[in-house]
Amino acid sequence: MATRMRIMKTLMKSGNPNIAKAQVVEAAKKKKWNIVRGDKVQVIGNHPEKGKQGIVKQVLRDRDRVTIEGINLAPRQIKGDLNRGLKGSRIIKERSIHYSKVNLVCPVTNQPTRIFRKFLDDGTKVRVSKKSGAIIPRPEILKVRKKVLSPIITQDDTLDEDVW
Repeated sequence: MATRMRIMKTLMKSGNPNIAKAQVVEAAKKKKWNIVRGDKVQVIGNHPEKGKQGIVKQVLRDRDRVTIEGINLAPRQIKGDLNRGLKGSRIIKERSIHYSKVNLVCPVTNQPTRIFRKFLDDGTKVRVSKKSGAIIPRPEILKVRKKVLSPIITQDDTLDEDVW
């Protein structure tokens, strides 16, 4: 029942709920994601960029896709604004790739690998490479927030002396 509710929420966001896109439905079923922002991945499968490696810039979980730095580049048209005096132009931008077309790169062998999860003796959960057995650490970029917290203190914030 929970999976059905998650699928319906995603469909409501994407537009018409009566038209279920297979891509959206499959993405809503996923609960565990092995690839996160900042991971080094390699393009696999039947893709024109097969064999290229890059760093993940963005993970689009609602659409089951990832964006990788410097891979799958395509021109995008930027509209001009005559009122502000801006001309239209074309820029080269990364397009997203389906999640199934990329694999994590093992830090030891520098080859694409599948992974499994394992609990260490101290209780931390880690990703482990199936090829070499090496631990794949979480990227440092995940410790940095994408959305910066506001430095402004308001009356709704808890004061330091109120914390015990």
